[in-house]
Amino acid sequence: MMKKLYFFTALLTLNFFAMAQASDPAAKTILDGVSAKFKTFTTVQAGFSYKVENASGKALSSKTGNILMKGTKYKVTFSGQEIFCNGSTVWNFDKAANEVTISKLDASSGMVTPQKLFTNFYDKDFRYLLNGEKTVKGKVIQEIEMTPIDKSKPFHKVYVQVDKKNKTIYSTRVLENAGNRYSYTVTTMKTNAAMTDAQFTFDKTKYPGVEEIDLR
Repeated sequence: MMKKLYFFTALLTLNFFAMAQASDPAAKTILDGVSAKFKTFTTVQAGFSYKVENASGKALSSKTGNILMKGTKYKVTFSGQEIFCNGSTVWNFDKAANEVTISKLDASSGMVTPQKLFTNFYDKDFRYLLNGEKTVKGKVIQEIEMTPIDKSKPFHKVYVQVDKKNKTIYSTRVLENAGNRYSYTVTTMKTNAAMTDAQFTFDKTKYPGVEEIDLR
C-alpha cells in the first residue's frame, strides 16, 4: 500500500508532463496551462477518490483521501497513511503499525514532489497525445494519453483528464501491465485558504506510542 501511495503522490497533484519525441504540442499547451494556473495559488486543498478495478472492469476497492500544499510543503492523507513534508523533512506515518519513517527531502536526488508535478515538471520518459474533449458532469474535460517510452515500466498507459475551463486536473487513470486499473478523481478543490506551517510537520505528541524510524 505504501508503494501505491507514493505512486499516487506522483500522479495526483498530478500530472506527468513530458517532452518526448513524437509528443502532441496541443497536449503540451494544455499541461503548460495547468502549470501556469497552479503557480497563481498560494495554497491548495484537494479531496480525491481512488478506485481499483481488475482487467475486466470489476471494482476491487474504493477509497478517499485529501492533499494540502503550500509552497514546498505538503501533506497527503490516504487509506491509513499520512505523509508530511515541511520542505526539508518527510514523515511517512502508517496508522495500522503506529509507525513513522523520517527522511530528508533531497532536492538533488530528483525526488518527485506534488509541487514539481504541477509546475513545469517535464518527464522525458513519456510520450503524450491529446485524445479530444468530452463533457463529464457538466464540465468540458480534455483527455491526454501518456505512454511510457521505457517498456519495463509496470504500467503501459496513463490517462490525465483536465478541466478545460478551470485548467486544473480532474482525474488520472493508470493501466498496469498486470491488468489492474487505478483511477484518481479530484472531488473537491479549494485554493488560497489559510494554512499554518505546523500542518506540514509530524507532531508525535498527537500520536501516542508511535515508533519512530529515523533515516536521516
